[in-house]
Amino acid sequence: MDDIVKKIVVLGSTGSIGRQTLDIVRAFPGRFEVVGLGNGFNTPLFKRQIDEFKPVFISTMGEIEAGYGGAKQAPFEDIVALPEVDLVVAGTVGCAGMLPTLAALNAGKTVALANKEVIVMAGPLLLAAAEAHGATILTVDSEPSAIWQCLEGEVSKPSRLIITASGGAFRDRTWGSLRDVTPEEALKHPTWDMGDKITIDSATLMNKAFEVIESRWLFDIPFDRIDVTIHRQSIVHSMVEFADGSLKAQLGPTNMGQVIQYAMFYPERQANSDLPRLNAVSMGSLTFEAMDRTLYPCFELGLEYGQKSGTYPAVLAGADEAAVSLFLQREIRFTDIPDLVSDTLAAHRPVVNTTIGDTVDASRWATENTLARHSKSTILS
Repeated sequence: MDDIVKKIVVLGSTGSIGRQTLDIVRAFPGRFEVVGLGNGFNTPLFKRQIDEFKPVFISTMGEIEAGYGGAKQAPFEDIVALPEVDLVVAGTVGCAGMLPTLAALNAGKTVALANKEVIVMAGPLLLAAAEAHGATILTVDSEPSAIWQCLEGEVSKPSRLIITASGGAFRDRTWGSLRDVTPEEALKHPTWDMGDKITIDSATLMNKAFEVIESRWLFDIPFDRIDVTIHRQSIVHSMVEFADGSLKAQLGPTNMGQVIQYAMFYPERQANSDLPRLNAVSMGSLTFEAMDRTLYPCFELGLEYGQKSGTYPAVLAGADEAAVSLFLQREIRFTDIPDLVSDTLAAHRPVVNTTIGDTVDASRWATENTLARHSKSTILS
């Protein structure tokens, strides 16, 4: 199979997942052809990527001159649906990834999905679109990927999923002590190096609520059979329990490269000397603790509304995205995040029998509502 060239589109190419995806392309010359690149606003890096990978199509939210690098500009949704595309790596952040992901699924593509918010917003609808059009969703999220890898080759369904959590930047502090923490402090993750939004979600543990919701839909398992445990070392990425009591775990370094590469080459595994490896002797002790939910009000909030039907999950995702942005801009305090999200959820009037359009509208409403609600009195000095 080494002579097969996969033609890929990378959305969010200048973000953390996108950059690591292109690192893997570099590590395997001749195995991938970058047909399209999509970017947010990091135009200088995007231009360097265009110069290096020479995509036929590009899409950007920033400004770039027409015809730069010989590439044609087109909407994200059009690029992912090109007939020649084999794989779409969806590395965008937040709710903006919904429509390109849906377009790729409707076109029958294989989507390596790093954007957990879109599954939170509309998991059943996206899975239905994939089934209807013969598309495939491959998760590029460390914990769900670990579950996926543990389930490979199994004919029995799992009895329980156990998702691990580092606990984030403030895992040894009480919620009440976090009123005056800065974005810089919240971005100091103890084990992972990730993008800003997901790192803040890790500090609040909203990301873990999102992973529970994501896993519920991806692996068709009820919420009450998904547990979360604190695992400070972040070596065991998740575990799966089976009916006979057997427990399977996937271990790996705190590096998204293996997760991305697994999806890009699936069902193969490939050696890559550029990726770090674990040493079983030197990794040290591995510990697991019950999670103290009083430290993470966002986790409780996320689970509550993630289990509701209709447009509530989309509002949850949109409100969280807006609140995190406000905190990173120093317009609210860290401890204001769950209050703002909760207020927006309380104000929402849900649509029950939803379409993708309903979820997108609800997410946009939530973002606007959350931004409008934040109080000037919470601005950090």
